[in-house]
Order: sequence, then structure tokens, then C-alpha cells
Amino acid sequence: MEDQTEVTNPNGANVIGVVSWYGYAGVALLALVLFGVALPVAFSIGTLSAIVVFVGSALFVGYRIMMLRSVQLYYDDTGVWLYSGVLPWQKGAGGVKWRDIDSASYTQGFLSWITRSYTVRIAHRFTKSSEIVLTNIANGDKTAIEINTIHQEMLRTGRAG
Repeated sequence: MEDQTEVTNPNGANVIGVVSWYGYAGVALLALVLFGVALPVAFSIGTLSAIVVFVGSALFVGYRIMMLRSVQLYYDDTGVWLYSGVLPWQKGAGGVKWRDIDSASYTQGFLSWITRSYTVRIAHRFTKSSEIVLTNIANGDKTAIEINTIHQEMLRTGRAG
């Protein structure tokens, strides 16, 4: 990510992308395996092992859900930003300034169309290492179109610099 911004979503920002329900499907499958398979196996070993598996599984699944919920793609008058993180040393935002955006795009496919969950890419016009790539974004097709529309308007009015 190119530039660091405020650690929290600033007041003037507009959230345009969050993780869709499909992004949580992997966590649900993991929870099913941990609680439906690993926990009964741990119970057959002993009560203490079952408690350890239960607590560990609950913490891990809870952390994964909170991590997915923390992902926010937003824009303000300076650029498009990605905020994420749960633990204090993980929280942060980074992104691409309007003047440096090449374009926003999304990956199309049958599964994406059915679930309305797209991979969104906001390309940096100078370097690939500073671009934003997010998977399983709810209505990511509309998000990419909105970013491109705002970017074109800013270029027309000279506010993208």
C-alpha cells in the first residue's frame, strides 16, 4: 500500500466495499470441521483435550470472523483506501491516491455472478506493489464502476492532483 492514512475510517470517507457472505463460507466450513469433527475426536481422548480444542477453535473462528468484518474499502477526497485489522499491531489503512490510480476492475465469472462476490483490483499507474486487490467483495462490480466514475470526474474537474 502506498500511503498511510488515519488508523480508523475518517469521518469524510464513504465505505464502498466490505466482504460478502461468500467470504465467510470458508470460515463456516472451518468451524464445521473444528466443532463437528475435531471436538468429538477430542472428547474421545478426554475432557481436558476437548476443552482445549473447544477454546482454541472458538478463539480461532472468532478471530477469523472479526478479521473479515474489519475489511473496509473506502474513498475520500484524497484517494481509495483499505482499512483492516483486529489486533492493535495489525490495524491500519493504506491505499492509492486519486492522482495515482490507473483504473479499478473486477474479476468476472459464473461463481462471482451467482454470489455477487467479486475480486476487486484498484491498479496503481506506476507500480503493482502499491495496488489494492481484495477478494470476495460484496457487489464488487458496482464498487469498481463507482471508483472509475469518481476518478473520471476528478480528472475532468482537475481535483485528482
